[in-house]
Amino acid sequence: MNSEKVLMKGNEAIAEAAIRAGCLAYFGYPITPQNEITSYMAKNMLGKGRVFIQAESETAAINMVYGASCAGARAMTSSSSPGISLKQEGMSYAAGADVPLVLVNVVRGGPGLGSIAPSQADYFQSTRGGGHGDYYCIVLAPKNVQECADFTYEAFDLADKYRVPVIIQADGMIGQMMEGVVLPDEKDPASLPGRDWAVGNMKGRVSRHITSINLVPEQLEKITRDRFVRYDEIAAKETRYEYAAPGVDAAPGKIYTQAGGVPDAALAEAADITLTAYGTSARVCLGAKLLAARAGIKAALFRPISLWPYPYKALGAIAASGKPILAVEMSLGQMVEDVRLSVLEAPEGRPRAQVHLLGHSGGVIPTEEEVFAAIKKITGRA
Repeated sequence: MNSEKVLMKGNEAIAEAAIRAGCLAYFGYPITPQNEITSYMAKNMLGKGRVFIQAESETAAINMVYGASCAGARAMTSSSSPGISLKQEGMSYAAGADVPLVLVNVVRGGPGLGSIAPSQADYFQSTRGGGHGDYYCIVLAPKNVQECADFTYEAFDLADKYRVPVIIQADGMIGQMMEGVVLPDEKDPASLPGRDWAVGNMKGRVSRHITSINLVPEQLEKITRDRFVRYDEIAAKETRYEYAAPGVDAAPGKIYTQAGGVPDAALAEAADITLTAYGTSARVCLGAKLLAARAGIKAALFRPISLWPYPYKALGAIAASGKPILAVEMSLGQMVEDVRLSVLEAPEGRPRAQVHLLGHSGGVIPTEEEVFAAIKKITGRA
């Protein structure tokens, strides 16, 4: 990998990383604050002999992605909250037919048309499937431009490995901010994994039919249960989070990439409070953590990287310390539900942490001082 940093917006890093990951087809429709992705793909896909189409609608775009993936191409689409809602039927079809694809959601304020300001209020939509039926998507949430590139690059491999849709969920702030980024190496399309399940009757391929419909209830249930076995494998192997122990250091913490990895119990016991947040909210919390340290309050930061699968066991182990947990999110209480479920993972006989929420909506971003004030109130240091 080239170690040279380039200055890019988060949206641009997502687009460039997708190209380098071997994305052969992109289908999109303009909406703020993700338009730089569509613009970047328009400028750079065709010159490489790849497919770029600005579809007539979000619904058309997701179905084009579905078709391109079924034909064997790595394919992607991107949008922002209202546009993602329009794509949910196609996402459900892809999940029901085991068709891999990558979808980027640069989240804006809602509900409805809402605002173009950054938000995290699409958490329920992305982590609970989003469309109809029993299914999940892998959801990765970057906190900076480097992770926008890294997670998008990896998303295509995860989609192919597990044959599931993968969502890159970045709030509007992450998509629009500019930072230095080291871009991954470009993959040779010829080196990408084969898709022996793709549709046939082309170039001598065996004829295959890809569909999500099955009118026999018992057969459909068996197919769905088999898919949930795969979801269990994803939860066991792809759960990711970052843990920054209490202290004055504002540097990022250790990143864990397996469900079995949990922070040292002594670190959790040493904290007066644990903050939990993702994306922009996590960056704010890192600053609040430093303010707390200067005031003699030991705050830890737990950042879920995979919003699904959520790191329930790891946060549950922290909750077993009995110390309070403060969920900070740019929504009015969505991720906090998974935080509360995590508390139930604490071993029997251990105290269970009390969970607090600091939430904003409509595109309002919490401040370091606001989070610090909540820390002082919860820990009795106000």
